[in-house]
Amino acid sequence: MKVLVVGATGAIGRPLISALVSAGHDVVGIASSAQGLETIEKNGVEGMVANALDPQAVEAALKKVRPEAVIDELTSLPKHYTAEEMRAAADRDRRVRLEGGRNVLNAARAVDARRYIVQSTGFFYAPGPGLAGETEPLALNASPAIAASVRTYLQLEERALGAQDWEGTVLRYGFFYGPGTWYSFEGDIAHQVREQQYPIAGSGSGVWSWVHIEDAAAATVAALGCAPGIYNIVDNEPSAMSVWLPAFAATVGAPEPPRLSEREALEQIGPDFIYYATRLRGASNARAKRELAFSPRPLEWLGATKGRLTQSA
Repeated sequence: MKVLVVGATGAIGRPLISALVSAGHDVVGIASSAQGLETIEKNGVEGMVANALDPQAVEAALKKVRPEAVIDELTSLPKHYTAEEMRAAADRDRRVRLEGGRNVLNAARAVDARRYIVQSTGFFYAPGPGLAGETEPLALNASPAIAASVRTYLQLEERALGAQDWEGTVLRYGFFYGPGTWYSFEGDIAHQVREQQYPIAGSGSGVWSWVHIEDAAAATVAALGCAPGIYNIVDNEPSAMSVWLPAFAATVGAPEPPRLSEREALEQIGPDFIYYATRLRGASNARAKRELAFSPRPLEWLGATKGRLTQSA
């Protein structure tokens, strides 16, 4: 299948291109710069430069490629994960996803692409009991920045799923970990944990859903042949912050993370961090396992740590 990947140099774009090539697809990647183009071409696939915010450039690129499937992995996140940098990047990231994604979607329809896959969130489900399936609501009533992100994701999902003339698929990824992500041995979060800059807030009972970046790429390739709809692409081991963060710290050679009360965290970091620490809800991967043959690897830093929630098929 001829597949176009937009956002091809991001955290998932790079392993995704490799996975698509290994699966025998004819792949073209779009980058926003000459440096990004070089990265794409190093993977042995054709690359093109086009700014997603330029509708004419996007349309010209898709008319040249005429893909059967388009995978939208557009983001504009900071290299370093801090509350300040995330706040500074929020408007730019939202614009790239919404406006850039709309340009890509319109161009894909114009060239009669038959399948459109878009990235969404598997970790912003509304609070509730157990693990959330794909029909559960997202957290529109969360803290301000998280609620704004949820609104963005819902717009992306509605666009992808709303058209009747193609097969729209939404992949709700968990938190990425592994090479090239914030959550790796050399990643930005590991550095913060070693410097005692990443605390557990309050009860630490917020449940995080994860996915290794290469497993996310494999699931995305499988989604080219699945029934349209929404899929949680998360691993088998959702875990509370009070469980995963000490285990992650031990794995990266860091001391036990500090603890803050909710009041201290609110004053020092802000309400969104408290939501991450105490209110996140884990997601179920049952549909992806059943329909995509999704088989994620164990979350490497938990090992035999107790306190995990288990998935059921």
